[in-house]
Amino acid sequence: MTAPARVDTLVGDRLVRFDRAERWLHWINATLVLVLIATGSIMYIGALSGLVGRRLLVRDLHVWSGLLLPIPFLAVVLGRWGRGFRSDCARLGRFLTDDWRWFRRRERRFGDLRVGKFNAGQKVNAILVAGALPVMFGTGLVLHWARSFPEGIRTGATFVHDWGYVALGLLVAGHIVKAMADPVALHAMRTGLAPARWAKATHPRWHDEVVGEPTADEPDEAVDHAEPGDHDHEGALDPAGGVASPTPYDGARSDQP
Repeated sequence: MTAPARVDTLVGDRLVRFDRAERWLHWINATLVLVLIATGSIMYIGALSGLVGRRLLVRDLHVWSGLLLPIPFLAVVLGRWGRGFRSDCARLGRFLTDDWRWFRRRERRFGDLRVGKFNAGQKVNAILVAGALPVMFGTGLVLHWARSFPEGIRTGATFVHDWGYVALGLLVAGHIVKAMADPVALHAMRTGLAPARWAKATHPRWHDEVVGEPTADEPDEAVDHAEPGDHDHEGALDPAGGVASPTPYDGARSDQP
């Protein structure tokens, strides 16, 4: 089943979690990063290098995978088809009150946490990976064209690149483990669609943004956990003192950033 182009909409009993551009970007980048980690491991670990051989081919594959890495990202960010991706980047960069609570909870699912489209762990992982990849790309360029840079810069780039490889490898491994533990989320990344019941149970804030707030005939157990400072009005106040258009983060059910 092919997901519609528009992300964050309801289609039957499913929500469009990712559009086609986001999914293509994810899987292309995932492939390139895994190739980079694998070829980097072969070059870095002597036993693997001796076992695989053909070191020149491995090095070339590593370099070309690194050089290709920014291209799909730029194509989505700058293209007209990147609306869903840009919207999700804004979500990933915004931490709300329940995101901070998420770190302190042992039971994080099916509780009273108003988790949005992405939970706090996914946000942290995305931020760390987004920060690590440009660093690895830049230090990789220095190492590849080492003769163009002074020794001090080459030494620093080598140190950062080596430890960045270790950190990125751990992040990717953790991401894969968590993805395998949540087959519904993994299916959503393959097809773009997620069951509305799953979204309501595990990502209730996002569910309500797309489907709408529960009515009086459909009570929600998470209603009565507003914190001091939450607002009871329907929309956000504008600077002139009036009521602006409501946003998903306004109202008594909202958590403040």
